[in-house]
Amino acid sequence: MSGLLGARNRPGLGEASDLKSPLGIGLRKPLTEARFRQLFGDAEEETELSGEPRLAGLRRLWRRPAGTCSRSGAWRLLLARLPLLRWLPRYRWRTWLLGDAVAGVTVGIVHVPQGMAFALLTSVPPVFGLYTSFFPILIYTLLGTGRHLSTGTFAVLSLMTGSAVERLVPEPPGGNLSGIEREQLDAQRVGAAAAVAFGSGALMLGMFSLQFGVLSTFLSEPVVKALTSGAALHVLVSQLPNLLGLPLPRQIGCFALFKTLAAVVTALPGSSPAELTISALSLALLVPVKELNVRFRDRLPTPLPGEVVMVLLAAVLCFTSSLDTRYNVQIVGLLPRGFPQPLLPNLAELPRILADSLPIALVTFAVSASLASIYADKYNYNIDSNQELLAHGISNLISSLFSCFPNSATLATTSLLVDAGGNTQLAGLFSCAVVLSVLLWLGPFFYYLPKAVLACINISSMRQMFFQMQELPQLWRISRVDFAVWMVTWVAVVTLSVDLGLAVGVIFSMMTVVCRTQRVQCLALGLAEGTELYRPLRESPKLLQVPGLCILSYPTPLYFGTRGQFRHILEWHVGLRDRDKETPKTDGPRDAVAEHVRVVVLDCSGITFVDAAGAREVIQLASRCGDAGIHLLLAQCNASVLKTLIRAGLLDRVTPEQLFVSVQDAAAHALERLLGGQ
Repeated sequence: MSGLLGARNRPGLGEASDLKSPLGIGLRKPLTEARFRQLFGDAEEETELSGEPRLAGLRRLWRRPAGTCSRSGAWRLLLARLPLLRWLPRYRWRTWLLGDAVAGVTVGIVHVPQGMAFALLTSVPPVFGLYTSFFPILIYTLLGTGRHLSTGTFAVLSLMTGSAVERLVPEPPGGNLSGIEREQLDAQRVGAAAAVAFGSGALMLGMFSLQFGVLSTFLSEPVVKALTSGAALHVLVSQLPNLLGLPLPRQIGCFALFKTLAAVVTALPGSSPAELTISALSLALLVPVKELNVRFRDRLPTPLPGEVVMVLLAAVLCFTSSLDTRYNVQIVGLLPRGFPQPLLPNLAELPRILADSLPIALVTFAVSASLASIYADKYNYNIDSNQELLAHGISNLISSLFSCFPNSATLATTSLLVDAGGNTQLAGLFSCAVVLSVLLWLGPFFYYLPKAVLACINISSMRQMFFQMQELPQLWRISRVDFAVWMVTWVAVVTLSVDLGLAVGVIFSMMTVVCRTQRVQCLALGLAEGTELYRPLRESPKLLQVPGLCILSYPTPLYFGTRGQFRHILEWHVGLRDRDKETPKTDGPRDAVAEHVRVVVLDCSGITFVDAAGAREVIQLASRCGDAGIHLLLAQCNASVLKTLIRAGLLDRVTPEQLFVSVQDAAAHALERLLGGQ
């Protein structure tokens, strides 16, 4: 057996010892941390390990010449910040162009009705949903790294923005507004929505400048899925007045879902039979078409455009039957041709909308980064999370100048783009061409489109989000903690609001991480016979133990929250406290700690980081072990943990020869000491 107890020799590591272990196997000279750094490390690290202060690193940084901007450096920066220059020269025109064109046109056709529908959620006129389905897609095509990502209007963001707009620009009491007053109210609401988009874009650019793309890791998958599922229920309830033809004011704030339900039930006798019929027929067409597209995804060359067919049929029916004048059916009305003039949002409103812009920015980044990562893993390419922050930040910032509301990647259209054969960001240009044709030429065809149809499109587009709840049984089997995170987030979103639910979900998710570090067990290790491996004693009673030697592994970060647990568990294992008192939960048998311990090996490989409080706890443990005549050895400390311990004064209590690069080397040294060696 080589390694710890084998006869293996390395140049410069000394001769094998003649001592024999209880197993009758020769020992090699163990490799300490100091010796390892002499052989393989640098002089600066060795000097720090020896405990002598040195400022050579700081002096070297001081003498380092300032970086100069070169042509090659500027080109690399341009390639990093403009991904179009990377993927377009390698574009496979013959292979990819047809797929991108078909997928882009298909997604663009869906963007038209969905953009107008989500504009209703945002409490702005439908045409501004078309603007939001054009400018952000164009910008993301230039700056985004997600090849299969489709951006534009998103129901969750539209709902959150609509709540902010209703709070900032509430409708006057009574609701009987003249045409001019209605235009003025719409203009104020468009300005508020654009200001929210401007604020969220500015926040994302600030996050990009601070390289906060890593924040996406704190928005776990259960939090994001519960957030979107809960928001889908909000969308469904918020569209009930439009489905039933009830002129009800929009409820905002906490418990808005229940307030809306109560208002709908109260006003149900006054619902419009015409709009109720239109809604029922629309859902009867849209829901089966959605189901067919999902079930026969592999057989259909392109998904069936149910939304487009429904829009055309409803507009023709409303025009030929004069439903708007005979039955007072609410219609979309005139869609202005062209684009609005660029207009800077009212910056005076920014302090008021920052509280709304922050959760919108986080949801935008969380959903977009999650979707981009899913398809990047599936199709084997890389995503730059910080570049995604830049792309969506600039997209929201610039599009807000054209009166657009917040946008992000969308679940439905991204899945549609992939199913239709999209390959690269070039598909976004074909989507923009479809939306552009509607804005320039085809807008009048949507004049008689009933708003109830748009409400049905909103509801049917939530299908994927509702069916995310089907994953709960599997999540329960895999991880009860993740299941709890999902349920807490969903309940908070439904009962409170989307932004507060997001905050509750993130906080609860982080608390579960903290709680799990509190429940980690300290593992007593033993040697697996015939190997060099040390395994937890609870795994097998056949593991070898040496009397007087205790090998422990503490597999969790050591910080202020776990230092008390660390102290009590280590003292109990080592024998520094009365074992008749209440003892912490451990994995080893009682006789594992009954022997008088002479040498302790602490495996630090599981301690990923240590703070000042944790470092002081290790030093106090070393001091108490020294006073009790116990030899403490530390093994496999990572570089950051070791630096923190040394700076806290570890070398005042132990020598560099008590630090080892592996548990095997530390155990070899312990055996030599127990057998009367050094």
